Amino acid sequence: MHQRGFSLIELLMGLTIVGIVLLLVSPAFAALTESNHREQVAESLISGIRNARTVAITGNQSVVIHAINGDWSQGWRIILDISGKGAEDASNPLLVERTSGTQVPIVGNWPVRRYIRFNSIGEPQMPGRAFQAGTLHICAAREPVTQLQVVLAATGRVSLRSHKAEQALCPGGKSVKAGNGRATL
Repeated sequence: MHQRGFSLIELLMGLTIVGIVLLLVSPAFAALTESNHREQVAESLISGIRNARTVAITGNQSVVIHAINGDWSQGWRIILDISGKGAEDASNPLLVERTSGTQVPIVGNWPVRRYIRFNSIGEPQMPGRAFQAGTLHICAAREPVTQLQVVLAATGRVSLRSHKAEQALCPGGKSVKAGNGRATL
């Protein structure tokens, strides 16, 4: 008589092999998914910064792109800076808002920690008319490592760099503390 299926032993062996393969593949898949989210967030941020600069140049007026609630990880808004007070003035018109559903940590160094302001000719400027340049770090979710960097040059040019390095600004990193007049990590 011909057998029409699997025996219980064959079925259990097949399920065991599938379980082992899934255990080996799932961490790599999670890392790949996290990497894709970081790249999408970085591209979205670059697109937003370039869009803000383009609006400033074409409209011949100041434009600000700022982090929602002071946190780039939550998303960003582009506003016309009519009053010169940026995000502090609620009467400045909102042009674009992009919220982030992913929990990818994004931190900026001091000049770009909360906002980027473009003047009417597309140059990034601080409120006192000093040039503004800096780096926004796209961090790893579970370690104090920057994976991607969105770099704003003093000319207004934006570039994406992929250099994996430890970064004290990333969550979980060592904070910089001042003690006895010296900064220590």
